[in-house]
Amino acid sequence: MTLLTHPRRAAAITKEPEPQAAGRRRGGAVRKELTGWLFLVPTLLVFGLFAWWPIVRSLLMSFQKTNLVEPATWVGLDNFRALFDDPLLSTAVGNTLFFVGLGLLIGFPAPLLLAAVMSTVRRGAGMYRFLVYLPVVIPPVVAILLWKWFYDPGSGLFNSALGHIGLGPYPWLESSDSAMLSLVLESTWAGMGGAVLIYLAAMVGIPGELYEAAEVDGAGIWRRIWHIMLPQLRPVIGLLLLVQLIGTVQVFTEPYVFTGGGPENSTLTVLLLIFRYAFQDGQYGQAAALSFLMVLALALLSAVYLRATRSWSKS
Repeated sequence: MTLLTHPRRAAAITKEPEPQAAGRRRGGAVRKELTGWLFLVPTLLVFGLFAWWPIVRSLLMSFQKTNLVEPATWVGLDNFRALFDDPLLSTAVGNTLFFVGLGLLIGFPAPLLLAAVMSTVRRGAGMYRFLVYLPVVIPPVVAILLWKWFYDPGSGLFNSALGHIGLGPYPWLESSDSAMLSLVLESTWAGMGGAVLIYLAAMVGIPGELYEAAEVDGAGIWRRIWHIMLPQLRPVIGLLLLVQLIGTVQVFTEPYVFTGGGPENSTLTVLLLIFRYAFQDGQYGQAAALSFLMVLALALLSAVYLRATRSWSKS
C-alpha cells in the first residue's frame, strides 16, 4: 500500500493545520458581525438623525441667539442669564412642582386602589377593564375639550350635578385656586387606565397561598393588602412612580388646552414656558436653555430615585 492510499497517512496529509482552521473560524465570525452591523447601519442613521441630532442641535442652540432663519450668533451663557432673570421661571417651576405634588397625592394611589377593588371582581371583569382603559385611547385634546365642557361654570356637567344637592356653582378653571386641581383630576382620569391594567397583571402573579394563609390567621382585607399585596407589588409600584414623576414634570397639553397658563399664570408650567419662549417670543435660545436644564433635572431626579429604591427590585 502506497503512502497516498493509506487511510491514516492520507488523513494526516489532508488535515488542515490548527492555526489555519482557527483563523478561518475567526474570519467567519468577523464577517457575520460585520454583516450584522451593515444591517443595523440604516436604523442607526435614521435614529441618530431624528433622535440624537435634535438633542445635540438644541444643546448648541442654548448657547446661541437665533430665529431659525438668519445665521445664529454665539452668545455663550446669555440665554441662561436671561432665563434666571425672568420672574416667570420661578412661577412655572412652582406650578409644575404643585402639579407633581397633586398628581402624586391624587393620581398615584387612585389606580392602585381601583386595581385592588377590580381584582376581587369575578363577574364582568373584562367589561370593567375595558371601561377603565377607555380614556387612554381617547385622543388627549378630545378628552380635554370634553372635560372643559364638564367644567363650564354655567351649563357644565359637574356644576349641574352638584346643583341638585345644593352645592356650587364652582369656577373650576376660572379661579387660580381651583384651576390646577381641575387639571390634575382630568389628567388622572385620562392616564390611570394603563396603570390599572399593569397592577392587575402584577396581582395575578401573587401566590394565592399567601392570601389563604393570612385569612386563616384572621387577617382582614386591609391587613392582607398592606402586608401581602403591597410588598409583592413594590417593584411595579416603584417603576410606575418614576414614570409618573417624569410624566407630570413634563405636563403641557392640559394647561395649554384648558387654560393657556391662566388664570394669572396659575397653571403656567415649565414646558408651557418653553413653548412661549420659542413660538410666541421667538427666543429659541432661551427655550433650548430651559429644555437643557429640564433634561438635567429629570436625569438627576431619575438617578437619585433609582439609587434610593434600588432594593425594591430585589424584593
